[in-house]
Amino acid sequence: MLKNNSAAVQEKAVRLIPGMTQLLSKRPDRFGRGVWPTYYKEAKGILITDLDGKTYLDFSIGGIGATVLGYADEDVNRAVIDVIQKGSASTLNAPEEVKLAEKLIELHPWAEMARFARSGGEAMSIAVRIARAASGKDKIIFCGYHGWTDWYLAANLGKKEALDEHWIAGLNPNGVPKGLTGTAVPFRYNDIEDFLLAVSQAGDDLAAIVMEPLRNFEPTQEFIAVIHDTAKRKNVPLIIDEISAGFRICNGGAHLKLGFQPDMAVFSKALGNGFPISAIIGREWIMKSAQDAFITSTNWTERTGPAAALAMIDKFVSNNVSAHLLHIADMVWKGWEELSKKYAFGLHIGGFKPLIHFAFPENHLLYTTFFTQEMLKMGFLAGSGFYAMYAHTEKDVEKYLCACDAVFGRLSEHIKNNNVEKQLKCQTAQAGFGRIN
Repeated sequence: MLKNNSAAVQEKAVRLIPGMTQLLSKRPDRFGRGVWPTYYKEAKGILITDLDGKTYLDFSIGGIGATVLGYADEDVNRAVIDVIQKGSASTLNAPEEVKLAEKLIELHPWAEMARFARSGGEAMSIAVRIARAASGKDKIIFCGYHGWTDWYLAANLGKKEALDEHWIAGLNPNGVPKGLTGTAVPFRYNDIEDFLLAVSQAGDDLAAIVMEPLRNFEPTQEFIAVIHDTAKRKNVPLIIDEISAGFRICNGGAHLKLGFQPDMAVFSKALGNGFPISAIIGREWIMKSAQDAFITSTNWTERTGPAAALAMIDKFVSNNVSAHLLHIADMVWKGWEELSKKYAFGLHIGGFKPLIHFAFPENHLLYTTFFTQEMLKMGFLAGSGFYAMYAHTEKDVEKYLCACDAVFGRLSEHIKNNNVEKQLKCQTAQAGFGRIN
């Protein structure tokens, strides 16, 4: 195990923080506990310096998709520092939230009203609360990953593996009231028959249809048409979760490109480039129901989140950031393909550009842990996933793929000699949800 500052903080965290971190995706056991640095001292652009003074180029999951422009973006920071100096909170309200509502509605002309929170999970809960308040009904049918809160995890109360195909397997619904059993019904993406089965299971108690616009592949037009027809026929809102997909492939939600016509859409992650902000936008007929439900929180009124979002959107649009993200991701995707052929790995490469990943056809976690361990030695934070940021350059990608070539070459030799596991200086990465000790 590492004998350094990062390791010392990890040991304290295990004792002091249940689960060690606040976000499952940032736990070191997801990458290689024992070599993964876990904590950072400074982050700028795509460079991250850990507590031991080692600096890495980040070619992993880029702030879990939140820092779409790059770390500590100067323009976003300038806007945030300005409102901090002027007062980030007071008895009165911040005008930036009105400006942000105007900007989001300008980018999404179908929307007419907006509400704000500070994280994706709570924003999705707000959207579901609004939908239930509007309809007076309880059941939600959904597709994809939508956060940690009760309404979503309720799907695993009746059938513990219900969520396995939507993000990670084994999500435990402990702490979710058993009375919510049957209130959340999943359906598979692009599977019309499965969708209609979920509609049938919800029956006359259907309150909303919730889904991500895309995750690993794009929707068929037939699938979209059935979704729209059902929402209209049942008179329920279609809620599109843009928390991961939003502000990646275009200026706003991915649904604008794909052809979805939602009644509500939810944003977070990229919206604030790392600062806490989330948004629920929607048509007036559904959004006005927020006034009929108790939805309120002090920190939803602070000023830095909306200020960061306004600066992020301005830079994203004016610099055509989506085109850059797609180009960088395409370079990485093609590089993985070439290296997979070179070393006969048979990698499965998927996701949607600019959020992409690869998977080995066998021993994926073992081989990926070796890859992460060796890439760290070469100055890269890297795993099987890559989230492009505006700060990534073509030269950065070339350096990364050169390092990948070297590491894949070593991996290939160890696979032939059947001794990959013996090379590890850390625990093999974990994919599921479990306790950390």
